[in-house]
Amino acid sequence: MSQAQSARRTQAERTAATRERIVRAVVESISEVGFQKTTASEITRRAGVTWGAVQHHFGGKDGILAAVLEESFERFAARLAAVPIEGAPLAERVSAFVDLAWAHFGSPDYRSTFEILLNDTQDDADFDAVPIWQSGMFTAWNRVWSQIFADVNLPRRKVVALQAFAISVFSGMAALAMLRRAVEPVQSAELELLKQTLIREMSHG
Repeated sequence: MSQAQSARRTQAERTAATRERIVRAVVESISEVGFQKTTASEITRRAGVTWGAVQHHFGGKDGILAAVLEESFERFAARLAAVPIEGAPLAERVSAFVDLAWAHFGSPDYRSTFEILLNDTQDDADFDAVPIWQSGMFTAWNRVWSQIFADVNLPRRKVVALQAFAISVFSGMAALAMLRRAVEPVQSAELELLKQTLIREMSHG
């Protein structure tokens, strides 16, 4: 029984490793050469697998892109888990939150997510449906925000406005960085301004 369990674990580990290799190949390809050039042949070349293996694990292009988005949300939440919470003053939590969130938005993971979202085209029949990225992104964002700033008592409308403001700042900075092909020093000043704004708004209620 022990040998059978070991074999199953080994197979599960191999499956997980293959899936991760494919996902990372997509992330790296989109980040480096763009969404349009991330073709089946480019993905399989980078991942070192056949397209049949990709289809086996993900079912096709839509399945891969959904997996990339899901992993991006998970990495975002994992980064922000490092924000000090217990006994940390608001300013310290805001500073860590902004720095760690920007580490995600400035990463290849977010760049690939951004391009996927830009190129996401839904069928007319699904017009009223909530896109998977939208529900996933805001669920992950709201969950970590609620944990880090649980003691900040603000009206729900203001919390949503602050979250949207922070997302807009990060997304705009990330878009500019992609256009410039570099993270320029001026962004440290922009991040500091965001920190000051969040601290002020959350302190005053």
